[in-house]
Amino acid sequence: MINTKRSWGVFLRYFYLFAKFDQIADLLYWPAIDIILWGLTTVWMQTHQPGSNIALIVLTGLIFWQIVWRGNYEISVNLLQEFWNRNLVNLFATPLRLREWIAGVLMLSVYKVFIAMVFGVVFVYLLYALNVFTLGWGFLPFVALLMVSGWVIGFIAASMVIYYGQRFQMLAYMSAYMFAPFSAVFYPVSALPAWAQHIAWCLPTTYVFEGMRSILRGNPFPWSNAGISLGLNLVYLALSIAIFYWAFEKSRGKGLARFE
Repeated sequence: MINTKRSWGVFLRYFYLFAKFDQIADLLYWPAIDIILWGLTTVWMQTHQPGSNIALIVLTGLIFWQIVWRGNYEISVNLLQEFWNRNLVNLFATPLRLREWIAGVLMLSVYKVFIAMVFGVVFVYLLYALNVFTLGWGFLPFVALLMVSGWVIGFIAASMVIYYGQRFQMLAYMSAYMFAPFSAVFYPVSALPAWAQHIAWCLPTTYVFEGMRSILRGNPFPWSNAGISLGLNLVYLALSIAIFYWAFEKSRGKGLARFE
């Protein structure tokens, strides 16, 4: 069983850290820069291809990728916060259980993904008069699937960090981008080399981005893509959490204090 009060306490711990100018700027600044740079580039390209919707496709992909990145970031970087603050031993010396910590950071992830997504959608509309909600109700299941994919990456990165320590902290920032080239965020899978396509079709994110482009081209909601992505996400999430539990228990057996 999960003690909801403890999980809520974990949420509030990281939420209070988030409620600072530098944290809010980090949540909104980089998406804004990406939207401006990619938006201006794709709008310029679209003027040379009248009638195409390349700007909407690229900017929707960009907003969707921020969901994956944020889902990964909130798990791995919040764990690193405990390393940097020398608070890892103190945190787990309390009655707090690992599953309650996980529940707390996942709640925070949902909250911050919602803020980043709303900001991105509004920003794109104000700058370029492009409506990401052209996807219709299909927007919501795609967001949920990408968030879970981000959690999978986050737990994998967190497993390396909790097992090996801060010398692997760069994975908290790098891990999501390792999967980006194979996820076909801005281009179809067919643009990849043959060997890379095999990897791409093993990732749940690929099916979401392919489905997103299909809808924006006027096709109906791709139920098969969503179903495959959901199935892969559930399998990978279960495995990534199991690996995180294993790494945590192994690390605790060696002594968490060695990281401080």
